[in-house]
Amino acid sequence: MTRYCMTLDLKDDPKLVDEYVRWHREVWDEVKDSLLQSGVSGLEIYLLGNRLCMIMETDDSFSFERKAEMDAANVRVQEWEELMWRYQQALPGAKPGEKWMLMENIFSLAG
Repeated sequence: MTRYCMTLDLKDDPKLVDEYVRWHREVWDEVKDSLLQSGVSGLEIYLLGNRLCMIMETDDSFSFERKAEMDAANVRVQEWEELMWRYQQALPGAKPGEKWMLMENIFSLAG
């Protein structure tokens, strides 16, 4: 199992943040299925203000490249991503079109 931590900001508008949270209480089945099929075994998103932190656990079959290819070929996932981009904003330093940015693990109590 590999664990990734990623971050992204939402637009700084309480109404939009609330809507984003509501959407994530009922994530579309096709989006959840796509995550599982790509090798994601666990995923949690945390919120503080308008900053998101995503913890993603994956099995050995997962790669970001494979996930991107699967997402590009899945119309329903593309619809979800387009909808979510209404609420999200790129972090400073993000490449054009880049959403979630991988965070560097700088400490682990486990060693």
